[in-house]
Order: sequence, then structure tokens, then C-alpha cells
Amino acid sequence: MSGRFISLEGGEGAGKSTQARRLAEALRARGLEVVVTREPGGSEGAEAIRALLLHGAQTRWSVRSEALLFAAARADHVEKTIAPAIAEGAWVICDRYLDSSRAYQGLAGGIDDAAILALHGFGSRGLLPDRTFVLEVPVEQGRARAESRDGAAADRFAARDDAFHTDVAAAFRRFAANEPTRFRMIDAAADPDSVTVALLAGLADLLP
Repeated sequence: MSGRFISLEGGEGAGKSTQARRLAEALRARGLEVVVTREPGGSEGAEAIRALLLHGAQTRWSVRSEALLFAAARADHVEKTIAPAIAEGAWVICDRYLDSSRAYQGLAGGIDDAAILALHGFGSRGLLPDRTFVLEVPVEQGRARAESRDGAAADRFAARDDAFHTDVAAAFRRFAANEPTRFRMIDAAADPDSVTVALLAGLADLLP
């Protein structure tokens, strides 16, 4: 049996990592094999690139360099982790994937969406999730959550200003409007239990 590929997207402090774990627990309780992974990261090579991308000064990389590094990390992640797990029948839940590049480096960063997709087509052979959930919270609430979680250790992206994160949020909403079959918008300002219930409801058509 072929597996499924689920991605969780959204801005900073939306609860993606928490909900990835909770969703995995719920799916395992239904007897499914589940692999939880993240981007950037999820494979040895991609984790090495993660350290380069998330740490250092805001000006460490240009937006084009970021796009290339994310695409390289994703290519290794897909080849080494995601594709093999799906082929073995597992459900893969990924904390961020392609659409974060489209939002952060693309719409908010100024790179044309077609260029991001072209990199993805080459590096990751165009692999897309079966379902993408956008966990949406107001920018101010997300920032407060992220600051409470990370304190002074915010990464290069979380530390950017509210205008940038507002553009990121708008990008995710645009993607969801343009691709309603793949995307589902989730109110992540709700309590964690309610968010998990909404995620499971959004998978009803894919669950065995």
C-alpha cells in the first residue's frame, strides 16, 4: 500500500511542530505507520544545511542563496527520507515543505513563484503533498508564541519584522485559494485539541 504525504505550513508560532506530533499520535492510534519530519532538515545532509540557514546575521544569505539552499536541503530530504517512507506505505507528516519557500523566499522575498517551482522540479522531482494544512494565527499572536518559546534564540526568519510575516501569511492564503484540492486552512488560534480535530477532519477523504 502506498503511503501519504502531509505537510503543515504557516507562520511563526502557529504550532506546526506541536500539531505534527499530535496528528502523528492520532494516526498511529488508527493503525497507520507515521514518519514525522521537518524542513529544513529531515536527513543528514539537510540538517547540515538547516544550521547554515537558520543561524547567523540577517544578511548572511541573499534571498536567492536562501532559495537555493532550501531547494538543496529539500532534494536530499525527499530522496533520503520522504520518498522511501511513502514507498514503504508510511504516512509522512512534514513540518514545513515547498510552500514555505514559496511564501518566505517567493512572495515575501521577491522571487518569482515559477523560479521556486523550477528549483523544486529539478531538485525534488516536483513531489507535492497529498494534503497541505496552513495553520493560521494572527501575526502578533504568532510572534508572542514564538518569543515565549525561543526567547533571544529566534532564528533568522522568526526575527524578521511584522511586515515580512504579514506578507508570508498572505502568501499562504493565496496558495490555498489557488489550490483548494490540496490545501486546507486551519484556525490555529484555537486550543490544541480543537486544532488536532480540525486536522483529522481535513484528512477524512484520505483516511482508509
